Amino acid sequence: MKRNVFLLLFASMAFLAFAQAKKPTIMVIPDDPWCAEHGYVQEFTNQGKTSMVTDYERAVRTDMDLVNAITKVGELMTERGMNLKDLQSIIQDMNQSNAEDEMTKSLTSGATLAETPYEKLLNRAKADIVIKLQWRINTSGPRASVTYTLKGIDSYTKKQIAAATGTGQPSSYSEPALLLEEACVEKMDAFVAQLQAHFEDLLENGREVSINVRMFDNGSGISFNDEYGDSELTDVIDDWMAENTVNHRYNLSDASDYVLRFEQVRIPLYRSNGRPMDTRSFVNQLKKYLADAPYNLTSKVALKGLGHADLVIGEK
Repeated sequence: MKRNVFLLLFASMAFLAFAQAKKPTIMVIPDDPWCAEHGYVQEFTNQGKTSMVTDYERAVRTDMDLVNAITKVGELMTERGMNLKDLQSIIQDMNQSNAEDEMTKSLTSGATLAETPYEKLLNRAKADIVIKLQWRINTSGPRASVTYTLKGIDSYTKKQIAAATGTGQPSSYSEPALLLEEACVEKMDAFVAQLQAHFEDLLENGREVSINVRMFDNGSGISFNDEYGDSELTDVIDDWMAENTVNHRYNLSDASDYVLRFEQVRIPLYRSNGRPMDTRSFVNQLKKYLADAPYNLTSKVALKGLGHADLVIGEK
């Protein structure tokens, strides 16, 4: 009995040490309102619909105040143990890629589904958390201060998980980066603590994603009502989700003959071999499971953002 208690305590301490050693990967970017105010927007067309979106590339290419501000906030984060992805480097990597890699093909129609610049950044950087920064300079005679907002956004759910805002003391500095450093430092520890708490929740309870399993109507007559032994295909997939999600946490929000919608799906951050787990690799495991006997189903994974994927059965 004592030995079992000791092993349980040891395992708990080992997990806590692991969680404490792990730090999230972050990327600092300008927030949309700041970019719109400074004219860093561009037209974006997706399937005939046009909207205005943030032009990150032009912003970091032409605005040195922005580059210096992002760099300074990143420095404050790395000093506190955060792992940093550099926005400029990510954009350069994206520009070196073939244009075909920046688009995905619709599985059923062959139409192109364009990604917004924000979605491209998320998919390329694969940061755990995006830090959105905006600020405004206040002047009073020869002195200036800065009012700032930092928002921590989960890259997979796009939900806000941390925030800090404030106004610095009037200073003789005029550069936004130096004003931000003076203003932010007071609240930075508390802000980073919020980020770390969210990441530790991901380590313990899994990363939240959403998954649709669709049936492609290719004339085969396959549906989720098909039976394999004593279970319908819907139940087979539902059981797989229960066995492979963290603490069996997921929600089958909709089920019909041709689509299953899974929300709040908690997937592990790491695979059994220690490599990172993302939405695509998790859904690929389901794909391989359904490809084996007795199901023998062909399917294709379509990633729709960092935290959402479709598995289309009957398509390859």
